[in-house]
Amino acid sequence: MLLKDSIHAESFVSPANYTQPALIVPQLRERETAGVIKELSQLLHQEGCVPDVLPFYNAALNREFLVNTAIESGLAFPHARLSGQRQLVFALGRSDEPLVWGPRGTQPVRLVFLLAVPATDAANYILLIGSLTRLSRELALLERLHKARDSFEMFDVLKEVRLQSGRASGA
Repeated sequence: MLLKDSIHAESFVSPANYTQPALIVPQLRERETAGVIKELSQLLHQEGCVPDVLPFYNAALNREFLVNTAIESGLAFPHARLSGQRQLVFALGRSDEPLVWGPRGTQPVRLVFLLAVPATDAANYILLIGSLTRLSRELALLERLHKARDSFEMFDVLKEVRLQSGRASGA
């Protein structure tokens, strides 16, 4: 589980503060939106980050089909905001080949960040999603994420991305 105290103790906050190597899948098994969200939802539940997997999965999938979160650089940010969610956390999945993403598969996606968002934590969510979106413009870091050998190397790359603000508020 994540250590909230580590967020306050560090000099800057990165997306790595909201995940852990056990929540990173270097090679997704699934190849389409519903399957990838299911795979990452089950991982979040298995690691004790999401209390009830089915409502989380359904909320994330429904939201993704309403508003496709894929962006041009091959990243997607499906998420669900739930009242029972204790802390902001995400799972990351990577695919060597582009995934079919969304109902029309409009953007090829290779990195999927599935976020579990507490209903009352909009500020930290905005900081995190802004930083992850900014990652799409950091071509060297993206390349390192794609080439990392395992979840630990991917986690180390995430540590290098700074959140918009120097500290997350209320984390």
